[in-house]
Amino acid sequence: MLNQYPDIMSVWDVSEVLCIGKNRVYELLEKGSIKGFRIGRVWKIPRDALQDYILTQSRLK
Repeated sequence: MLNQYPDIMSVWDVSEVLCIGKNRVYELLEKGSIKGFRIGRVWKIPRDALQDYILTQSRLK
């Protein structure tokens, strides 16, 4: 589903996939809706975590 994206995605990548703004991605990360981690001030999101979020939100998982 997301094979064209790297294993570790940026906020920009996630906003592109979900067609939402970067601020909304930051909100989802802060709430823990999307699992990710920070390196300094930069968020990194595993591709599998984004896939899990999409499946959960679409009630396919």
